Amino acid sequence: MVDNTSKRQQEIIESAGKLLMEKGIKGLTTKNLAQEMGFSESALYRHFKNKEDIIVLLLDYLGSNIKERLDVIFESSATSEIKLKQLFSSQFHFFSKNPHFVVAILSEGLFDESEKINQSIMKVIQYKMQLIAKIIEDGKKNNVFTNSLETEEILHIIIGSFRMMMLKWKFSKFEIDLINQGNKIMDITIKLLAK
Repeated sequence: MVDNTSKRQQEIIESAGKLLMEKGIKGLTTKNLAQEMGFSESALYRHFKNKEDIIVLLLDYLGSNIKERLDVIFESSATSEIKLKQLFSSQFHFFSKNPHFVVAILSEGLFDESEKINQSIMKVIQYKMQLIAKIIEDGKKNNVFTNSLETEEILHIIIGSFRMMMLKWKFSKFEIDLINQGNKIMDITIKLLAK
């Protein structure tokens, strides 16, 4: 579905992301979205069946973007430590340019919307967690990361640090320097896990 996204659909999901960011899930209505886009509600239905389809496409777009960027990093010949740093730096750069997608990462209120939305969220989360777990496993095999912690425990520490940084950025109303502060926090977190 993401490959077939029209320019107008892309504009709609970006506006939907902005509404989610500013007003939360309850503020993302077809009426508000049409108003944000400057056209009638009926015009939205030419591109999407309902609000759920808009959110699912937003999440699918985000997942596709994450996969595209992170696969390049994963396939590189860099060390596990460098791959993790590059992975999170890529995320911080993307979100600093696209803050309206941060709500999808934080999943605020989206889990309660529908099973279809839950599946899209879980697809994004699971892909990222599997990729990071592979990098951690590789780092443990190559004595880069400690073997005193299970991969899943390390994963929780790393993802927790990332989510906390994203929350801090959101609560600052996107005022703090996400790239510099985020990279600094993730560098420290990764160093703590080094052997």
